[in-house]
Amino acid sequence: MADDRKPDLEALLKKQREAFVAARPEPLDARRDRIERANALLKENAEDLCKAMSADFGNRSVQQSMMTDISSTIGFGKYCLKNLSGWAKPEKRKVQFPLALLGAKAEVRFEPKGVIGILSPWNFPVNLSFGPLMQVFAAGNRAMIKPSEFTERTSELMAELVARRFDDAECTVVTGGPDVAHAFSELPFDHLVFTGSTATGRKVMEAAAKNLVPVTLELGGKSPVFLGKNADLKKAGERIALGKMMNAGQICLAPDYMMVPEEVEDGAIAAVQLGVHEMYPTLLANDDYASVVTDKHFDRLQGLVADARAKGAEVIEVNPGEEDFGNSNTRKMPLTILRNVTDDMAAMQEEIFGPVLPVKTYKAIDEAIDYVNAHDRPLGLYYFGDDSGEREQVLTRTVSGGVTVNDVVFHVSMDDLPFGGVGPSGIGSYHGPEGFREFSHTRSIYSQPKIDIAKLGGLKPPYGSATDKAIKGMMK
Repeated sequence: MADDRKPDLEALLKKQREAFVAARPEPLDARRDRIERANALLKENAEDLCKAMSADFGNRSVQQSMMTDISSTIGFGKYCLKNLSGWAKPEKRKVQFPLALLGAKAEVRFEPKGVIGILSPWNFPVNLSFGPLMQVFAAGNRAMIKPSEFTERTSELMAELVARRFDDAECTVVTGGPDVAHAFSELPFDHLVFTGSTATGRKVMEAAAKNLVPVTLELGGKSPVFLGKNADLKKAGERIALGKMMNAGQICLAPDYMMVPEEVEDGAIAAVQLGVHEMYPTLLANDDYASVVTDKHFDRLQGLVADARAKGAEVIEVNPGEEDFGNSNTRKMPLTILRNVTDDMAAMQEEIFGPVLPVKTYKAIDEAIDYVNAHDRPLGLYYFGDDSGEREQVLTRTVSGGVTVNDVVFHVSMDDLPFGGVGPSGIGSYHGPEGFREFSHTRSIYSQPKIDIAKLGGLKPPYGSATDKAIKGMMK
């Protein structure tokens, strides 16, 4: 099947690249127009997109989708419009003495790369398609988007809406299953953006490497939460509960496990439970609480809990309404806290991506830091507490893609901060000026003065005393 679609995909890529080359040099107003059209598409079709997302999940709050997928993405588009002129300005760079005195000049230009592929996931299907697209457009590129087949209705609607607003030589959405995604990842793009699991990220990078396509990989991993010795447990519990329950924990930055001082373990768990009770008094018929996206994902999460229980974990279901989840076919799952976890449990080995929260205890903060450092570098890291010394100890001795202090997840919502991982949690970043540069070719331009610099610097044969003098000068 992939082979059947590949010629069509190659033809689309060829069409976009030819249009890109023919349009150069393209004015910044053309970039602005594309961003404005993308924003208008989201504004005018917000309700339909939110309904499609809810239908794809089985249940997903329209208000949540409006915040996480629609309004936040529109806000990011506005941020790109506001900063585009400044980002696109060439930068003057220094040249070695005495070349500047002789009239030499150096500058860096941030130029569009060409055609950029976007492989987007199902958990925030609109945001993680259109978010990167805003900066792809800001940098002057064309785009091909392959959204997830797990959110089929949303993907089909995005394809329809993009076709109305954009010529397919500017932007197009390609739908289909894993075979199409694989063919897509093998195309010779000028850059490829992938958001998804670390395991799939490895496959995407391998496919892109065949054509030496540079990649931005937004992956995941196990993002830890550090509760400091003097953390406000009630505040921390509520915020951790919100970060773990939003979208039913199906967030790449969701807090994956808690590291708590052993003397406050009971209090920390009670605080998370209280946060759930206050925000979600019921779950099954509560439109504010999302379903797990598919039966396969639901079964995997149930398997993580069963594995942990079999290996000695204490399993605490946070079920405020005392509802019967066993007889429900809604794919809704209560927040499930795991105590006494060990590293041989699957829940401590793989990214959870759902409402399951392991808790580990520590005696001293060094112990917690050493544990995190012994594992893959996470996409996010969270610290709760007001002890600046302890906070800096955590931040300076760990490595993560990003950090939120005294909350979780929020750093991704800061438009001016780069968002990305490190190592197994990702490569490269977007958002902020760094995102613009990620999708731009940083082109160096050096202008030589009229004087013969090679002769003056002793570089021109035959070599002799002038050469020796130049070498001595450079070696000082």
